[in-house]
Parts: sequence; structure tokens; C-alpha cells
Amino acid sequence: MTSEHIAVVDLGYGDAGKGTVVDFLCASQEIRAVLRFNGGAQAAHNVITEEGRHHTFAQFGSGTLRGVPTHLTRFVVVDPLALASEAKALGSPFHLLTVDGDALLATPWHRAANRRHETGRGAERHGSCGMGVGETMAYAEQHPDAPRVKDVLSPSRLRQRLAAVRDALGDCGVPLADVVDAFTAFGETVRIVSGEYTDRLLAAGNCVFEGAQGVLLDEWRGWHPHTTWSTTTFDNALALCPSVRRLGVVRTYTTRHGAGPFVTEDRTLDLPERHNGRDPWQGAFRTGHFDAVAHRYAVEVAGGVDALAITHLDVPELCPDLRICTSYEGGWDRIEPGPARDLDHQERLGARLRQARPGRMYRPDDWAAAISTHLGSPVLLESYGPLSSEKKLR
Repeated sequence: MTSEHIAVVDLGYGDAGKGTVVDFLCASQEIRAVLRFNGGAQAAHNVITEEGRHHTFAQFGSGTLRGVPTHLTRFVVVDPLALASEAKALGSPFHLLTVDGDALLATPWHRAANRRHETGRGAERHGSCGMGVGETMAYAEQHPDAPRVKDVLSPSRLRQRLAAVRDALGDCGVPLADVVDAFTAFGETVRIVSGEYTDRLLAAGNCVFEGAQGVLLDEWRGWHPHTTWSTTTFDNALALCPSVRRLGVVRTYTTRHGAGPFVTEDRTLDLPERHNGRDPWQGAFRTGHFDAVAHRYAVEVAGGVDALAITHLDVPELCPDLRICTSYEGGWDRIEPGPARDLDHQERLGARLRQARPGRMYRPDDWAAAISTHLGSPVLLESYGPLSSEKKLR
């Protein structure tokens, strides 16, 4: 593989295997750092090492088990309480972590408000992860003094800004003093840096930008309102580094965790899932045929990809009924992107997709070649299992 920075983005609804791809990249070459560039503690990137160690990464980068440092950029919503729990499970590798001081802080009040709002939607739930990431983003849009990571270095300012969040979103039973203490301890434990640190990392060696969730959940390009409050395309990575190689990740079958349109969903397929299941906030883990129409749309709105990483290439042989869907009923084979940041268009698109049904379906002889053809991009990485040894570069 040539010397360059790589951005890893999911071209579906999430859960395509970004973590295992990042782990492989960190195992197969010298990587200076993994940079997280969107989302927050709701990420769930599964990595299994050859020694059998398994971790579901949320805020730490998926190269941590390889000893690769993590940098949380300003685009990440940082949850110090969740981070402490994850660090404990990993053996407290805080020496591998740096955090941009301008990143937003998620608090227990954001999380409680998120869960209260999602529960109140009843049957119309959006499929939130219940971690308060969207609530943190929404609060920051309305409050210029929203708490940020650098505030943990000033206990008085931190207390003031956390109190403002509590007063605006409602008490959740967690004492303010306890949160101030925990967040202050976070500031004493991690290395908090300025925005220029990212440039120094990029100049020091090859880096991997690890995305969260998937393009079809993007805040502006997904099927509103079943979306995330996060830019899941390459845009944030490109804002940090204009010269990155864009690697799009897809499974050989399409999945969706929680509510929202899913044209190719097929509950009759025998597709057991080792690391995903029903979540009390997101809902059921749903599976279906490879949706070439939706994934082509993801490639287009993401600005194109330089190469693909295809995971779960071992599954088609185990599931003879699995197919690739190349069009929807009525000959609809392209989802037309709307104007930038037009949520009304995205909501109308979502309503139309809820009514859509698969049209042309077929089973290819060579799944990697077929997916490459349908998405118009070469395949860089093939994955036949969760281990690094079960992957190969093309």
C-alpha cells in the first residue's frame, strides 16, 4: 500500500465493519495515529485479534489493540464518563489518547434528554442510540457557551456551563458536583490539545481517519428523520486533511440497526449476527439483500470513493438465498440526491423509500467483482472474517 492518509467511511447504515478494517490497516502498515472525525460514544466498532481478544470500540480508535494512538478531533462529541468505562475495559491506555479542546462534551443531562425525547415518540421513534450525542449537538446550536473539552481545565467555568445544561434540559438525578469532579479528573488524565495538533500528527506519518455510523444515516443526506446529528461522509476528514484516500466500506449484505426505510430487508434470510442484536434504544438489528441502489447513492453524496473495502465475503456461501438488488420496482435504479442541507427533500425521499420494494435481484458468481462494478469503484480490501489474517489486499 502506498504512503498516504486513509479515511474509512461506511457506505450503508453503519455496522459494515469499519472497526475491523481500521484494525487491519493498523496491523499491516506503520500508522502514526487513528483520528476519529465524527459521532461520539454511540459508535460500536468490533475488533477481534488473532489472540482472541474482543473489544467494541466507541471513542478509542480501532487501532488501540495494535498500540496505535487515538486522536479525537474537534468533530467528535466526547463523553468522559463513557470514555472512562471504555478505558477500564482496555486497560486504561490513556497514554495513547489525545483530545481536541474544541470538541463538545456530552453530559448525563444530554443523555437523559435524548432518552426522554426518544421514548416520547412512541411508535415513531427515530432509532437513537440513547447516548445523548444528538442532544449535545442540538444544545450547542442554540447555546454558544455549550461545554467543550477545554472547559474541564477550568473547574469554575466547567461548573457554570454544566449547570446551564442541567437547567436547560432538566435535572436527571445526577449531582452536579459529581459530574464536575468526574470531568475534572478526565482533564487531569487525558492530554488535551489545540487544533494545530492534528496537522502535526499528519506531518509525522500515515494516519487513518475512522468514521462512525454510515452515509445513509448522514444528518443531511440520510432519510430524515431517521438520521444522526453527525456528518458521516468524508467531509469532516477532508476539512482536516484535503488529501486523503477515501475508502468506502460495505458488507455483502445490507443491514440497518433500528427504525427507518430499508428497501431490501428480508427477515427470511439466515444471517446470524455475532455482535449485533436488539438494542433497547435503537431497536432490532435488521438484515437484507445487498442494496446496490442505496449504496450507489451513498457513494455519490459522499463525493465518490477511491476504493472499497468489502466485508463478510464469507457469508454468501453460507446463505444461498442472498441476492444483489440493482433496482426497485418500477425501474427505479437511482436515488436522486437533493439540494444540500434540504431536510424537507430528505424526508420526502424517506417517505418514498418506505413504500419502495426490490425490483431486479440476482446472485453473482463473484461478489467482490459485482459490488465493485455496481458501485463504480475498485476493491482495495476483501474481508472473509473478523480477524486481520482473514483479510487480503487486492
